[in-house]
Amino acid sequence: MAQHTVTLIRGDGTGPELAEAARRCIDTALEATEGAGRIEWRVCEAGLDIMETAGTPMPEATIESVRNTDATLKAPITTPVGKGFRSVNVLLRQTLDLYCCLRPCKSYVGVRSRYEDVDLVIVRENCEDLYAGVEFEKGKPETAELIEFINRLSTDKKIRTGLDTTGISIKPISVEYTRRIFHYAFKYAREHGRRKVTGVHKANIMKFTDGLFKAVGEDIARQYPDIEYEDRIVDNMCMQLVQKPELYDVLVLPNLYGDILSDLCAGLVGGLGVAPGANIGDSGAIFEATHGSAPKYKGLNKVNPTALVLSGKLMLDYLGEAAAAERLEAAVTKVIVEGKSVTYDMKPDRDDPTAVGTSEMADAIIEAL
Repeated sequence: MAQHTVTLIRGDGTGPELAEAARRCIDTALEATEGAGRIEWRVCEAGLDIMETAGTPMPEATIESVRNTDATLKAPITTPVGKGFRSVNVLLRQTLDLYCCLRPCKSYVGVRSRYEDVDLVIVRENCEDLYAGVEFEKGKPETAELIEFINRLSTDKKIRTGLDTTGISIKPISVEYTRRIFHYAFKYAREHGRRKVTGVHKANIMKFTDGLFKAVGEDIARQYPDIEYEDRIVDNMCMQLVQKPELYDVLVLPNLYGDILSDLCAGLVGGLGVAPGANIGDSGAIFEATHGSAPKYKGLNKVNPTALVLSGKLMLDYLGEAAAAERLEAAVTKVIVEGKSVTYDMKPDRDDPTAVGTSEMADAIIEAL
């Protein structure tokens, strides 16, 4: 019987109650599966709550635990908008080189949606593009110097605004990082019986960044002749997904487009409440719900635990516990199909008084297990 060590980051807002619900479901899935291993949980803190006492949203002890355990399950963490600290998610991805953001988007009977039988996987490059955070603030001397340099360098592509009124972000796209994300996408497709990979870009406009992404993708595709490959321009891809999502399978994208289309695809299957996610590198992985921390519901035992529980399913697969992972997903599916012991957002009427809380939905999943 395998023994796995897993870091559990409890997050903030509704994170701690979601973390506890998911942990109970994962442990039960392993206990209910013959020959499955067990998890030793190492509980750590990150986010707004710990920042008040530690002075940082991501203590070094938490980072070290993530480095030194087999996997990490992370509950939602609040990211301030337009101010405050940078995203903890981005920090972890860059610090630990978790270069692939994996976002399966799958239809479940019983979840309200305009579509049926959607089964897409987003493979998003995690470490560069505009999310690298190389930015220059308006009005700063270094920003003015950069604008002047760009305008001297280029006669036909000048930045035609005032030096003190323009902010700049740099968009790095490298051959090295693009190659590894395409390799990951094709290997994932091959290992999971997927039929097609689609590369997504804006190479018609950004010819030296997205153009590089497109060219490298075509080169890597030739190494996987058993997997169909095509590419799409990102705006067209959005339209295609809304019109005919059944034509697509595995999508591989640069960081920014991947972030946007991940939420679009989650919308196809009922929303972020049923959308699991993972950030994976060569030496570690963090599994997390893709929704936010919903601080207004903190402590109310109200929010849907499905996304974090299904992220636990992805984690079990990653740990080699495929049978327990399958059992966990089947239990979640059963509870959703029955529609009895589900949270308010999964009821036909969101004011349905029979809706249960976070903990009670976890209880129903455990009973199904």
